Amino acid sequence: MGFWKQLFIGFSLVLCAVGDAPNESKDCSFPAIYNFGDSASDTGSESAAFGSLPLPYGETFFHKPAGRACDGRLLIDFLAERLRLPYLSAYLNSLGSNYRHGANFAVGGATIRRQNASAYQYGISPFSLAIQIKQFDDFKSHANDLYKQAKTTFERSKLPVPEEFSKALYTLDIGNNDLYVGFQTLSLDQLHAAIPDMINQFVSAVQHLYQQGGRAFWIHNRGPVGCAPVNQFYHPHPPPGLLDKYGCVIALNEIAAEFNKQLKVRVIKLRAELSQASITYVDTYTAAYALIRNHEKEGFKNMTAICCGYHVKSVHVPCGAKTSINGSEVYGAPCKDPSKYISWDGVHSTEASYHWLANHILNGSLSDPPVPITQACHKHYNKL
Repeated sequence: MGFWKQLFIGFSLVLCAVGDAPNESKDCSFPAIYNFGDSASDTGSESAAFGSLPLPYGETFFHKPAGRACDGRLLIDFLAERLRLPYLSAYLNSLGSNYRHGANFAVGGATIRRQNASAYQYGISPFSLAIQIKQFDDFKSHANDLYKQAKTTFERSKLPVPEEFSKALYTLDIGNNDLYVGFQTLSLDQLHAAIPDMINQFVSAVQHLYQQGGRAFWIHNRGPVGCAPVNQFYHPHPPPGLLDKYGCVIALNEIAAEFNKQLKVRVIKLRAELSQASITYVDTYTAAYALIRNHEKEGFKNMTAICCGYHVKSVHVPCGAKTSINGSEVYGAPCKDPSKYISWDGVHSTEASYHWLANHILNGSLSDPPVPITQACHKHYNKL
């Protein structure tokens, strides 16, 4: 065979190989999002179950209560925007809901592990991750039945398409409450010992969703839980060594870091076990702590500043609440400019800080593998 003929055949084979290879730089075009989590991503379930959060919650973007523990949009809202999908309807919010492009099973106060009744004093919800997964199973089964029974396009317009469950993005953002309540009720040794069970239950949820057809997973690790200003309410005169220079509880952040370390190890193992899954581990801890560390440069007040509520000395009136102090009515009013604050109400973040966080994690720069949310269906990590 002549040289030029060999070269032509070789070049043709290369072209064929390139043509046959999947284009992993192409956006995934997710048709839907199914989210599981707590108040950081709850778009209305807690309000539907236990009563609506009043104004000033929702005032910045929605200009009315919107079921979010924030002044406006949450990270999950910015995630949906990036994927060009509508904001997720909460699973428990029956009126006005549209589930054509997914559903949100997150509930404020939710935990990975089921908690006992004593945890309710810390605002813990009974809607644990296992409950949310069960709700998803029921939702999927019922939605598929309704879709089959529907006779018109209009009847199907607010229902998920059955075959799109396997093409959807499954997001999980939960665990902060497990760590927070554990820190309040357990010794540090006991809390460390509980982390493997938290991870096991988290992983079981992912495995179950995979068995139900889920293939693309976007998993957030735990943020710096110790930096929530509410922690300082319990320590008005902190002893030396309790807080770092940004006002964060050091031991609680160390617990979060250990949780994240163990979670990442298990995610790597999951990739080998769930051969058809694309699993992205997202380092929200690093992003959130970077904002806290560089708040002045980024145009924010420090983490200890709370936008909404009345917090003077040992008196704390929650955001939007009213109470009487020494015969005078005190209102937990919002600040004039929430865009300058990281913390909205001492527990939850402002829309501005969620927006900042979205800009720093949805591009994939803090993810493993380092892919943007728009390409989270591709298994890039097989090449790393």
